[in-house]
Amino acid sequence: MVGMPSRKVGGKPTSSDVAAAAGVSRSAVSFAFNNPQRISAATRERILAAAADLGYTPNTLARMLQAGTTNSIGVLLPQRLAQILENPYYARFLMGVGQICDQEGYTLLLTPPLQDSVLKAIPYAAVDGFIVCGLETEGAEVAELIRRDIPFVLIDSDRYENAPSVEVDDRGGAREVTRYLLDLGHRRIAVLSIAPGPDVATRGYRGPLGRRMTGIEEALAASGLTMADVALAEVPVTRVDGYRATKELMARPVPPTAIMALSDVLAYGAVDALQELGHQVPDEVSVTGFDDLAESAWFRPRLTTVRQPIVTKGRSAASFLISAVRGEDQHPHQLLGTTLIVRDSAIKPLM
Repeated sequence: MVGMPSRKVGGKPTSSDVAAAAGVSRSAVSFAFNNPQRISAATRERILAAAADLGYTPNTLARMLQAGTTNSIGVLLPQRLAQILENPYYARFLMGVGQICDQEGYTLLLTPPLQDSVLKAIPYAAVDGFIVCGLETEGAEVAELIRRDIPFVLIDSDRYENAPSVEVDDRGGAREVTRYLLDLGHRRIAVLSIAPGPDVATRGYRGPLGRRMTGIEEALAASGLTMADVALAEVPVTRVDGYRATKELMARPVPPTAIMALSDVLAYGAVDALQELGHQVPDEVSVTGFDDLAESAWFRPRLTTVRQPIVTKGRSAASFLISAVRGEDQHPHQLLGTTLIVRDSAIKPLM
């Protein structure tokens, strides 16, 4: 007769400890947790009782890694978590990703750069695949994912021939909002742009920013203008940076009558600065955004902006990735539409 097991003193209990305490083999302990139909109900109960008494829990992650799967997907982020969580865009995007993870039984791991390097973070993430946000396809990160044969889906990036991607019509959205301001009669336009990568001088604008800048240029060209006719400020996507940049733009000898922000967050900062300076929005200066975050509908003045389907983008990215992980049929590229949402923050200029 097997006596009652005693708690192990010092160290984490192992399956061998449980086996010894229950008087069974290690294989039987494994069956008790993973394949209970392989042993009798009485034996399983004895093993579980011994495990509970010892405080033993199976190493689920190790078991999954041994099987070659973790039932977890990662979101490979281009910035530190503090910066990501400051931007409400990512809350909406991750909501969509999370909805599919809940539906399909996957957990989600946020993977920011390690020591300021996205490349260094990849080997430390125990996931079945990555949603890759805001990386260039010619970068070392994508090459490393391909080398490791890790499934991935690109978001807010350049398109890569053999990788699934989900994009929005950044070019069309930027063209439409630029044309809207021009049609209102604005010619002194300032663009609050998302800060580009460090290689913009040699390689030009890339990804969504490149597409948005192209859309702006197309709308300007249709009115006989170029980018030289607009004031351009390139800043990180934070409300405070939108505020600071707007203060500088309005201090110019000829300030703009319209500020076109390439994110709603930058637009909020622009309005903050204009109101602090005593300018009426939109009576004196019009402001537009890009994203249509939830706050934009009740922000004052209500923000005219370009709506992109952020939650849908997250859902599509997660669905594509899980399909790739499972080896199912792929739909490699999806383009989601944008819509100009006209509210209260942009009107005809006074002069």
